[in-house]
Amino acid sequence: MTMARWRTIDIVVASTLAVVFGVIFWALGLLWYGPLETAFAAFPPARAVVNGIWFIPAILAPLIIRKPGAALYTETVAAIVSMLFGSSWGWLTFWYGVAQGAAGELAFAATGYRRFNATQAFLGGALAGGFATAMDILFTSIGDYTTGWQWAYGAFQVGSGAIIAGLGSYFLAQALARTGVLDRFPIAKARELV
Repeated sequence: MTMARWRTIDIVVASTLAVVFGVIFWALGLLWYGPLETAFAAFPPARAVVNGIWFIPAILAPLIIRKPGAALYTETVAAIVSMLFGSSWGWLTFWYGVAQGAAGELAFAATGYRRFNATQAFLGGALAGGFATAMDILFTSIGDYTTGWQWAYGAFQVGSGAIIAGLGSYFLAQALARTGVLDRFPIAKARELV
């Protein structure tokens, strides 16, 4: 297991990722009830195909930092930033951040924080999609969908989480490591072994 103690640079990078994605979340929220609603008017559950974007910090941060709590911290702080910018979902945004961060955390905790590969990232993204789907059904208008539409929505969201947040974060982390910008992180040492 990697050392559990966070360094200052770990906190700075996790916080920076959180702020950047918090702004992205807020901007995506502006599109949610406008262009995205219109684009998917024929089949509203398909709108969940873009939701993996909201789960990226829960996967990208642990891939880079490789410490317990990275997913939960980064996703929660990103949700808070989005909320402070004026997310249309208010305090519910915070709880989504906690749930999605916990889901991402589970994927890496399952291996004792020993594996940070594409499989763990894919699983983390899928779990975040599953957790978010459960919350959507309980707390949003998705709960008013027919059972078939809820299943379709969930499938799109889990798939989006696995592909966009999971694999997307994995390949983004690998690309960043190749630039040398992450040389002070364990991901750079893993890159040297390849």
